[in-house]
Amino acid sequence: MFVGRSQELKSLNRLAARGTFQMVVVYGRRRVGKTALIQEFARDKPTLFFTAQQKSDALNLRAFSREAYRFFGVPESAGAFDDWASAFSFVAAQARQRDPFVFAFDEFPYAAQANPSLPSTLQIAIDHSFKQTGIFMIVCGSNEGFMESEVLGAKSPLYGRRTGQVRLRPLEYREAARLMPTDDPESLVTYYATFGGTPYYLLQLDPSLPYEDNVRNLCFDMAGALYAEPQMLLRQELREPALYSSILDAVASGATVPKRIADRSGVEEGTVGRYLKTLTDLGIVERVRPFGESERGRKSIYRLADPFFAYWYRFVSPYADMVENGLGGAAAQLALGDALSTYVGKQFESICLQWLVGEAREGRLPFVPTEFGTWWGPDPEAREQVDVDVLVGNKYEKALVAGECKWRNSFDETEAIRILAHRAELIEGYTSRTLMLFAKHGVSEATAKKAAAMGNLRIVTAADLYA
Repeated sequence: MFVGRSQELKSLNRLAARGTFQMVVVYGRRRVGKTALIQEFARDKPTLFFTAQQKSDALNLRAFSREAYRFFGVPESAGAFDDWASAFSFVAAQARQRDPFVFAFDEFPYAAQANPSLPSTLQIAIDHSFKQTGIFMIVCGSNEGFMESEVLGAKSPLYGRRTGQVRLRPLEYREAARLMPTDDPESLVTYYATFGGTPYYLLQLDPSLPYEDNVRNLCFDMAGALYAEPQMLLRQELREPALYSSILDAVASGATVPKRIADRSGVEEGTVGRYLKTLTDLGIVERVRPFGESERGRKSIYRLADPFFAYWYRFVSPYADMVENGLGGAAAQLALGDALSTYVGKQFESICLQWLVGEAREGRLPFVPTEFGTWWGPDPEAREQVDVDVLVGNKYEKALVAGECKWRNSFDETEAIRILAHRAELIEGYTSRTLMLFAKHGVSEATAKKAAAMGNLRIVTAADLYA
């Protein structure tokens, strides 16, 4: 089942409509759906699709030869190509004799690591052969570091040859919901908070089982498909996976600034920033600054950006010894209850911010936002540090939307509205403020009437988020 990715498909099809040579770079973390995107794009187009493997150069070249001969209808008795230059020359020669087609080279880093001269060979083929054809070439890879340095980087032989690029991220929460085994809004939020938007993770869910059983089978069983997933990804992408895993443990346990992260992970404070940047580039960690703060501001904190990594390092990693000693069921029970509810509440804030971004795209906010985020800072009246869960604003129009997110079955609605209105005033530089109270189940009739009377307050429920 293919869902979402409408913007990426639109971009690819726009380039394909030109009918001239194109080289598009598609990259992103493993499991995020790159191959599925390429296959969906190429579904109605003739496609030479080759996936390199972690094998020798000779074996990859032999496999490519078979795929090329099959696609072009040439008998395999012709024998494998002697080298990649010959292979690309053959593809170019065939392209001159037929209509444009897609040439997808998946997991390019595997082939290039087996043959370091491959990027240079491809560059020569593009400059001297492919550019005179209608080939739509897609170079795809999961090793983001390699793709950015050896394919997109200024020092790469392929630099300047791309005509487009797609860095694929996990699905946003509404698209992810289409791959979940429920349509109940509360359950959808909990599933997203646990598994995030990575298609492969969501496709492991058993629709016949409740949430608790899915989590136990996938994450708290050594044979579970997702039990070792985070560490496998770190081993694939990074040279010091154990060190990076320690940093993620530290962030998941509440360390948010480099000094505390270094202390808890055992990494030197002078080098922890470099490791955090790598994790940020992978989309696993994010550096967050208070809304309105400059990029160079010193109030930034770090937190886990990917919901599945956040869940795994918060609830699975601390109980790994139990899981590996056959006590996964008991460990899964420890991950339920109040601790899970508090965790889901934080992820609910992320969903609410995504919803606001979606509303902005559809033109359903009172202005077009230029800034998005969260805020924390001093409250002179309360004489303490306070926060505002979600914010979007346009500093030029001096317009702001401030939201409070309540993932609880019940709360003091009047007090929540009072606090939200007060804290929204702490965000300086805005003259127009719209308030939004995001509630798990909605609010009382009296509160709804009060919101209508205020004029600038909107109540948004979990059901509204998925409407």
